[in-house]
Amino acid sequence: MANIKSAKKRVLVAKRNTERNVAFKSSIKTAVKKALSLVNGDKNELNAAISKVYQLCDKAVSKGILHKNTAARKKSRLTKAINKLTQN
Repeated sequence: MANIKSAKKRVLVAKRNTERNVAFKSSIKTAVKKALSLVNGDKNELNAAISKVYQLCDKAVSKGILHKNTAARKKSRLTKAINKLTQN
């Protein structure tokens, strides 16, 4: 543990930011699962769910939570999975 006051503050800030980042990443995973579960349902709901995933990924990139290539990969994999499931 740090001895300097400012270093102690930085540890607390880092912990708070980590918790926020984990929660945001979890919301992205939840949105992806929801989108995949709507494949056989209503097309409008599916499109809204895909849009939500894209929005969350882009927001995570702008906040520095995800790297831009990571967000692009998540969006691409989701689209490929949905296309594969809708063809069958």
